[in-house]
Amino acid sequence: MKHLLGRTSRAQHWLAAVLSIWLIATSPWISMRRVVPQSPTFWDYAHIGLGIALAAIAMMYFVSTMIDGGWRRHFPWLVGNLSEFNSDLRGIARLKIPSAGGAGLFSLLQGLLILFLLAAAATGTGWLVADGSRAALAWREWHAVAANVFAWLLVAHVVASALHVLDFLRD
Repeated sequence: MKHLLGRTSRAQHWLAAVLSIWLIATSPWISMRRVVPQSPTFWDYAHIGLGIALAAIAMMYFVSTMIDGGWRRHFPWLVGNLSEFNSDLRGIARLKIPSAGGAGLFSLLQGLLILFLLAAAATGTGWLVADGSRAALAWREWHAVAANVFAWLLVAHVVASALHVLDFLRD
């Protein structure tokens, strides 16, 4: 199982990216609040179906990125390793682009992105399970917060990736 997840990590990454962008871009058109509407629209069905698919992909991607010590790269603070992160911050102060690998700023950003993707998936699932109950609105609010933080982290991730491509092309 470990080898399968490792080999499919790139596909999981791109599937998660495409589904995330779709869900974020189309979320203003969903008409769900406390309950799934009596007559759900295409956007409602698409958000639920693709959200469930993304939740499964997010869990697999999380596992595939954390195996073989990947968690140390994405969450260096868990083991007290902030030296590369601090080095990247000092480099930014000198207008240098942070390094792509290791346990630096961009890896920390990727770790937070994965966590908030999982948070958005979990709260979206909670919202769906709580459909029609009093708790549904609370789940919806938590989902909106997690999804918004995830969206901003996704923008930062895209900018960071573009900076790496630009830095690579300059060398």
